[in-house]
Amino acid sequence: MAILEVHDLSVYYGVIQAIKGISFEVNQGEIIALIGANGAGKTTILQTITGLIPAKGGKIFYEGTDITRTPGHKLVSMGIAHVPEGRRVFAQLTVLQNLKLGAFTRKDKDGIEDTLKRVYARFPRLKERQNQVAGTLSGGEQQMLAMGRALMSHPRLIVMDEPSMGLSPIYVNEIFDIIGKINRDGTTVLLVEQNAKKALAIANRAYVLETGKIVLSGDAKDLMNNDSVKKAYLSE
Repeated sequence: MAILEVHDLSVYYGVIQAIKGISFEVNQGEIIALIGANGAGKTTILQTITGLIPAKGGKIFYEGTDITRTPGHKLVSMGIAHVPEGRRVFAQLTVLQNLKLGAFTRKDKDGIEDTLKRVYARFPRLKERQNQVAGTLSGGEQQMLAMGRALMSHPRLIVMDEPSMGLSPIYVNEIFDIIGKINRDGTTVLLVEQNAKKALAIANRAYVLETGKIVLSGDAKDLMNNDSVKKAYLSE
């Protein structure tokens, strides 16, 4: 069953068409990867889904509801969380304050505390540094904080934009392990990632974008063995 359906989506920046009538779906429980070169439109797609950029044409459905014009803050309360490119933590606030902001749409205090315990269990370093100012964390720790903050809203769908960007190889491996565990815990994941090899390794299915269009799609393992994908995105 599809948790997210995108139909004939078009997005413009002024007179420039960034997304050119794409359609795809994300099924409940999947990890779906969007891969492509810089400027292909991957981030634009995520920002349109989460209400940060308006769609010019097409429809977006979440759990069968049309969310094409739904503002971002309402989408959070509906069960969609966004981990943005560049982490975007609140640098002057503590780790704990950042995490609590992730639960700003929730009213269930006991549930929030339970989710916080789960986030700390998933990210032990965040618990160790809960009173530390977020801006003093390493890049990898800030990425963990951004992911933990998103999980505080108790999402059913989490969209992640370049979670491994700028991280050391050790942190990259750890972040992808965590994404897999988040998914196995029951959260559906839509992943935009420049590291196509890592993304395809954990995804169920994937879509390849070029200049605002989907040019290839299929099982992630099949795409990993596709010659054109290998040449464009998987060569060392």
